[in-house]
Amino acid sequence: MTDLVPRIALNQGPLIPQLGFGVFLVDPAMTQKTVESALEVGYRHIDTATGYNNEAQVGAAIRASGLKREDIFVTTKLRNDHHKARDIKGAYQRSLDALDIGYLDLYLIHWPMPLVGYYVEAWKLFEGFLAEGTTRAIGVSNFKIPHLQRLMAETSVVPALNQVELHPVWQQKELRAFQDQHGIKAEAWAPLGQGRYPLDSIPAINAAAAAHGKTPAQVMLRWHMQEGIIAIPKANSREHQAANLDIFDFELTPAEMAAIQAADGGHRLAVDPDDVNSD
Repeated sequence: MTDLVPRIALNQGPLIPQLGFGVFLVDPAMTQKTVESALEVGYRHIDTATGYNNEAQVGAAIRASGLKREDIFVTTKLRNDHHKARDIKGAYQRSLDALDIGYLDLYLIHWPMPLVGYYVEAWKLFEGFLAEGTTRAIGVSNFKIPHLQRLMAETSVVPALNQVELHPVWQQKELRAFQDQHGIKAEAWAPLGQGRYPLDSIPAINAAAAAHGKTPAQVMLRWHMQEGIIAIPKANSREHQAANLDIFDFELTPAEMAAIQAADGGHRLAVDPDDVNSD
């Protein structure tokens, strides 16, 4: 199954598996076991964050897996309180120490916090981490077009990707078009909507699921793959982990893709990044 997951080239060089595994809201006490299971099932892309309080457990799972470090793509993120306190270098080193896997593949600014107004200065420090080689790529999360425009106008390195809320009812078409113009990949942190709407409520997804003998969740993830979006679904059970990975034996037709694209509701399910300016 691992060999079936496409790898996408980031503008800073590394290849990222297009389908990964997220650990947002995974209990730290269960994280090592959950990530070990995901790696056994076939995931080779793990997404965590300092704010998830489970970096150490992710690192322990990777070390226990027996897999080569270079075969696993690992992302973590700068926590808002460390960002706000201008503790960027300290936060970065603590993430490296907690994970204890030698280096990062991708380090992200978790939220722009525009009213704090420090993300450009933070990014300049990120550029230093990239230059020193302790991370292979740097990017952002939850950035809107004005945030990206300012960042690119005032710094030297274009973000490798932008991890945002993205799913069939909030497709972020304008943001994705802007990012395509600048070589910034789109990554979905809520590819299945985080349970905020029923997966079987969209007729186009139901119809495609019935046509291909797949679940609505599998159709949604397949839509992300064919749209060129990187996706990091979360699943606690081994059964769901395997099901989310089992999306490479079918292809949505152009008509099915168009029907899902037409289901875009044009509104967020989660918070607007402009409104996140604290821990």
